[in-house]
Amino acid sequence: MNIALVTYHDQGAYDSETVESEDQRLLIFLQEKGLQIKMVIWNDPEVNWEDYQLAILKSPWDYFDLINDFHQWLNHLEEKKVRLLNPIDIVRWNTDKQYLKEIEAAGLDITPCSFIKKNEKVNLNDFFNIYHTDKLIAKPCISGGAKNTFKVTAENIEEVNEKLSLLVQDENFIIQPFLPEIVENGEWSFIFFNGVYSHCLIKKAKDGDFRVQPAHGGSVHPQHPDQSSITTASEYVDRFAKNCLYARVDGTFVKGKFLLMELELIEPFLFLNTDPLNYERYYIALKTLM
Repeated sequence: MNIALVTYHDQGAYDSETVESEDQRLLIFLQEKGLQIKMVIWNDPEVNWEDYQLAILKSPWDYFDLINDFHQWLNHLEEKKVRLLNPIDIVRWNTDKQYLKEIEAAGLDITPCSFIKKNEKVNLNDFFNIYHTDKLIAKPCISGGAKNTFKVTAENIEEVNEKLSLLVQDENFIIQPFLPEIVENGEWSFIFFNGVYSHCLIKKAKDGDFRVQPAHGGSVHPQHPDQSSITTASEYVDRFAKNCLYARVDGTFVKGKFLLMELELIEPFLFLNTDPLNYERYYIALKTLM
């Protein structure tokens, strides 16, 4: 079986050194296990996808910048009967953060959120009252890497209102209350392989920032959560990530309750280097699903 480990065309916009390190180590590990696998750029026009029976999404980090092309690529894989991990229908669903409302409707806890539709009038002052807060987070529904993400306060609200009024001409936005727990305690990530818990970590923003991504100076701290926390995180995976090679459950604890921020099923960094056994757990899950 020929396998494509799917990545992106690196143009220096993201934390390429970090992702390249994880991708290369994983590729070598899987090759040493005897798999016929190679790194492939998802939108490389020279690739003949009929040469591959299986494609594994690893780091298509620019998919949200090229969302129409990405959906066309998913359609192409479907037409050519190339099996994708994670499954195509789940990936399509996960591209748009409006999936959070579906998760909430299933009875699972999420960070409170509202949506501004494309071309809708923007007035962020309304959301201060809705969420009884003096700080908000605004970001596109289709996004990653903190692209066009704003922390909104009374001091900059007019500036952000003006920027969003332009941005919503092209896309939908999600509005959420800013959770101080993210700055104080960090953002938790629970990683699962084929529905089985693997490892956990906390991502913390650098001093003076709210973005936890390594590209923005965030730091990573491996954790050993209690079984209750793992069970809570697994509920999101069991309900919405069936037959997924990987799932990353991102959120934070507010007054002892876990609130989901995002269920990452397309291109999450998996922090495999935090434990040598993570690679083996990934491989076992892959072999089970192959």
